[in-house]
Amino acid sequence: MEHTAFETWLGRISDLNEPQRRRALQSLATLDVEDFRDIETRCASDVARPEFSALDDETRSATRGGAPSVAELGQRKVDIVGCPHCDSRDLVRWGHASALPRYRCKACSRTFNALTKTPLANLRMKDKWVEQAKAMIEGVSTAKAALRCGVHYTTAFRWRHRFLASLAADKPKAMAGIVEGDETFILESFKGKRSDMPRKSRKRGGKSAKRGLSVEQIPVIVARDRNGVTTDAVLPRLNRVSIAAALDGIVTPANQFCCDGGTAIVAFARHAGIPAHVLPMPGKPNPNEPDFHLNNVNAYHSRLKEWLRRFHGVATKNLPNYLGWRRTLEAIGPDATSAAMILGAIGLGPYQQKAL
Repeated sequence: MEHTAFETWLGRISDLNEPQRRRALQSLATLDVEDFRDIETRCASDVARPEFSALDDETRSATRGGAPSVAELGQRKVDIVGCPHCDSRDLVRWGHASALPRYRCKACSRTFNALTKTPLANLRMKDKWVEQAKAMIEGVSTAKAALRCGVHYTTAFRWRHRFLASLAADKPKAMAGIVEGDETFILESFKGKRSDMPRKSRKRGGKSAKRGLSVEQIPVIVARDRNGVTTDAVLPRLNRVSIAAALDGIVTPANQFCCDGGTAIVAFARHAGIPAHVLPMPGKPNPNEPDFHLNNVNAYHSRLKEWLRRFHGVATKNLPNYLGWRRTLEAIGPDATSAAMILGAIGLGPYQQKAL
């Protein structure tokens, strides 16, 4: 019997009535003695190999030749986070439902599974989520993701934004050392909007009606330290208050803040008491202070915009999700796995894990 099927069967034992329990015991009693001896031998060999029992769920899955299942990843999250209702870790198993184990919290007496209070709660076809995660790592279109997963186009689109909901909120709590901060601008888009358009629609991303900065350009603030830790946010307005709402508590007076001469970002640094190094010529640091420059954050801007180009325009209302998507790919690096993406989607992203 497969591990998942066995766990499901085991979790339902408590639901058996008295006649059913008697029948189950009779069936076990009819097994040949040699069968029990084989079981005892296998159990003893596992005990004799502590390195096998110490393997985590992901490694065991790898030995089976596959990626960790959603149930295994969910178990990892429950072990780390505990009860989603009260954060208690005093839990007991409480059967199975929808291919996932359920738990009961002894502190608040509420039941839950690993997806409770996550954007993936109540989504079906969990066996296809690994392929969806792989499609997101590669950044393929929604249509190609739908073909890979064998689902409808609208389902693939819904899955994409359910996966991204938690990743959009996965941001660092603090940064270390020298931090570079700069704004970039993304063309405003009403992609997907069918009516009440404030202007004539553009095709496949299009271009701004005016050259340079205009009301059609959406400001995005990006801050990045020299360890690659990155935070960003869509700004409702390019002013000190909006930048402070995005960076307060993350960039602090303990940091050395590199920025350009923009009025809003300089005002933020001065108002927060953060040591600021104003660099009016990005890429050309002062020879006397070669460590203070904006090369890293400007390179991130370039990678972000190049990556966004494949989508032929991103709806402004969905832009925070796409920023979180790119930020996660940068955080988990070139060896990104479907397991890491699914963990992020259920609330255990790379920055959230560091904060625990």
